[in-house]
Amino acid sequence: MLGGALGSGARFTTNALFERWLGAPAISAATLAVNVAGCFLITAIAELATAEYLSPQTRLFLNVGIMGGLTTYSTFNQVLIEHLRDNRFGPAFLNMALTLGLCLGAGFLGLVAARVVTVK
Repeated sequence: MLGGALGSGARFTTNALFERWLGAPAISAATLAVNVAGCFLITAIAELATAEYLSPQTRLFLNVGIMGGLTTYSTFNQVLIEHLRDNRFGPAFLNMALTLGLCLGAGFLGLVAARVVTVK
């Protein structure tokens, strides 16, 4: 539960910072940012645990707790539904493409980074 609280606090802070920087509600940009960062970190943590650099308990705390609280598919989905409902197809498909592409790329980079760390 502590991990979830830490991750949720980080997501809340990210939303507040993006609003301050962009001057308006920036939930799409903040959601994309936390999801991309989360994909990198979840994959890296999983790979480090597989290579026995992290214990199974640490992996659960980090990935299920902190990363589970930080990342948010449901918010991505809500924003997407709102765009589609309001016939804003361009922003909807841009958001989908960026999320899929950047999250997949970040996950791959997380895997590579963890493998670089675990090379013996």
